[in-house]
Parts: sequence; C-alpha cells; structure tokens
Amino acid sequence: MEWPASLNEYEKLVIRMNTPRVIIDNAVCDTATLVKVDSARKHGILLEAVQVLTDVNLCIKKAYISSDGRWFMDVFHVTDQNGDKLTDASVISYIEQSLATSNGPGPNGFKGLTALELTGTDRPGLLSEVFAVLADLQCNVVEAKVWTHNGRIASLIYVKDEDSGSPIEDSVKIDRIIGRLRNVLKGDNDIRSAKTAVSMAVTHTERRLHQMMFADRDYERKSTNSSSPPVVSVQDWSERGYSVVNVECKDRPKLLFDIVCTLTDMEYVVFHATIDTDCAQAYQEFYIRHTDGTRISSEAERQRVIQCLQAAIERRASEGVRLELCTADRRGLLADVTRTFRENGLSVTQAEVSTRGDTAGNIFYVTDAAGLPVDPKMIESVRHRIGFSSLRVKELSTYPKASPSSTRDASSGGVGLFSLGSLVKRNLYNLGLIRSCS
Repeated sequence: MEWPASLNEYEKLVIRMNTPRVIIDNAVCDTATLVKVDSARKHGILLEAVQVLTDVNLCIKKAYISSDGRWFMDVFHVTDQNGDKLTDASVISYIEQSLATSNGPGPNGFKGLTALELTGTDRPGLLSEVFAVLADLQCNVVEAKVWTHNGRIASLIYVKDEDSGSPIEDSVKIDRIIGRLRNVLKGDNDIRSAKTAVSMAVTHTERRLHQMMFADRDYERKSTNSSSPPVVSVQDWSERGYSVVNVECKDRPKLLFDIVCTLTDMEYVVFHATIDTDCAQAYQEFYIRHTDGTRISSEAERQRVIQCLQAAIERRASEGVRLELCTADRRGLLADVTRTFRENGLSVTQAEVSTRGDTAGNIFYVTDAAGLPVDPKMIESVRHRIGFSSLRVKELSTYPKASPSSTRDASSGGVGLFSLGSLVKRNLYNLGLIRSCS
C-alpha cells in the first residue's frame, strides 16, 4: 500500500488498526462460503457488512457476531440464490473491496435522478393514481420501490424529466409534483398523515423505506396480515448488562438486513449475535445495549422493540401473486399497467420498478381489492391485456404460519438466556479453534 507523503508513522498505524480485514474462504465449509470481517467497533458497523452482502443478493444461512473491547468480529455463511458457494470472481472482489472500506452504508447510487418520498394510507388503485400523475407531469420513473404494511404505504420513486432526461430541479415544477401527489395520497380520509417530499437520496433505499414506515408508526396499527406474526422476545440479562432479543420466523432473503437495520436506527448496538436457519425457518439471537451502554429498562420499551421488529420483518413479506413485467420501456408504461391492474380488481401490495436502458423490468405483488388471494381468471385477463409474453406469473408469495412443532419457546426465554453455549462456540470459531460449518 502506498502512503501519502504527509502521513507520519503514527497516522499510518491508526489507519492499519481501523481498516477492516476481510477473508473470503471457500475451503472450510462444504455448503457455504465463509465471509470473515474483523474491524474496529463503531455504531452501524454490522449493518454495513450485512448491507454489502444483501445488495449482491446473497443468502446468509448462518452468522456469528462478537465484539471484544473495541474490536468487532463477524463470520457469515453465505450462498448465492441457488444455494451454491460463491465462484464469481467479480462478486468476491466487490465484497472484499466494499467490506474493507469504512465509509458506512450509502445510497444505491441513483445519481442524476430526483427522489420522491411518499407515505400515506394504502387503498386499492392508489399506485395507479400516483403513476398517472407522474406521467401527466412528464416525469419518467426510472426506479421505484413500494412497500405496504398495516394499511400504510411507503414509496421511494426516482424520476427524471421526460424531455431533457435530467433531474427535475425547477422549484415550480417540484412544488406542482409534490402538491398533486399529496392530494392523491390524502384521498378522502388521510388529511393529516399523507406526506410527500423530495429527498437528496443520501440513504440506502430499503433502509430509507424502513425509516419512513417507522416514522409513520406503522408498527402501532393492527396488523392486516392474516398469518401469524414473527415470534419475537426480549429478555434481560442483567448480570452481563445485555438485553437479549430473539427472533423466530420463516427465513427469506434480506431478513437479517431488515432486523439489523431496525435495531441500528432505534439506536441499539449489537455486541453479540447468532443467526441460524433450519428447514426454511430462521432463528436469530442478539445481545444488545443502547448506544449509551444501558439495557432496555422498561416493559413499554420492551414491547416497542417487539412491535418494531415484527413490523420490519412483515413489511417485505407481502402476500400476493408475484407478477414480473419485462417489456420495452415507453412513456406512461407504469400508469397504463397499474391502471389495468386496478380496472381488473387487483391491488398492488409491493412493487419494485427498474429500468435498464430501453427495457423495463418490474415486479408486482398483487391481491384482490380486499387483500385476499386473486382469482386466476383475473390474472389471465390482465395478462391478456398487457401481453402474455411481457407479464408472467412467477410464484405465490405468502407469509405462512410457523410450524408449532418447530417453534421454540421464545415467550419464556427458551431461545435467549439458555443458549449461552452458542456464544462460547462462536468465539472459538472466530478464533479458528473450531473448523466446522455446522
């Protein structure tokens, strides 16, 4: 490594001491690639590591996290989406370079775009109205993500001017966009809580969606999810000065990111953690404190942590039929497609819009207007109007109830205070004294 001439030996030592050390190992475990990260401990360091791994669509099957004094040690067992080890040299290099920096989680890199933030009461046809307004105002939607939960909607929409292809910077036009979108979000019954804003997009999109729904207090509302909520418990381990958070739910991509993101934004620090998956069920255990070093101190705070983590897990687990749209991009495409959904009685519960060059690749999760499973005839009618080759049914996305036989006794602390052996095993593993991926 070449050092700037202005640095003295002490400054070089400080840089060496605080630069994360990253090892990616395909030899230790037969079923997963091990990603080991040693770094100086700071608030949000775990979220940085998890974000890098999830942004390249890796599945975290196991993880062992431990902090010793001012140093943090993470070991992640990861696979690609097919369940295979990592073999792509470019992906491995990206992970190594990203984890070896310490600049913190950043935005998704949507430069040259204007970011619109929307929150409000969800209702059938709302997304269709939003995209219709943007099309009418000559705003080209390049990227967008939409989450719905507990009757609320949060969306980040990245747009540019249709004619110039540039970010929208005209204050008059921005005010017009904000005003019309706010009127759409208000509808007839959301006068006070509907919010529309233009942001600088300085935060990672999915983290920002969590923050927006958290600020909207979606966790306080009665869940509209028909399935059982995730099992979350919070115990007190006063002898060691920790609060112990345990989570059991169906495993899915980005689950760990959603949980760590929420704990971090609630100003908790994860000192130790064990993550495990078993037959598509995830078990996660976190030893946390406030950023000031104190434990969770009241029953009200304990319940709030439980509610917020349950909401964070459910936001991305929308129910519905997954529809994938891949077609040539054109003006008004999203407005036309979502209007077709609305006219055929489909309600969008989650959406991910992406444009690459001249091609639009969009994902929608849909239910009927009442939030119930969609009649296949309705889906076929929509596909007929949009194009069978352009709109495809990929899978049925549901949030199933946890199997009673596999559910651990979270309410009594069975997965929390009586699993301290996992801490010992994890620390031995991180020190290299155990060479097993089980």
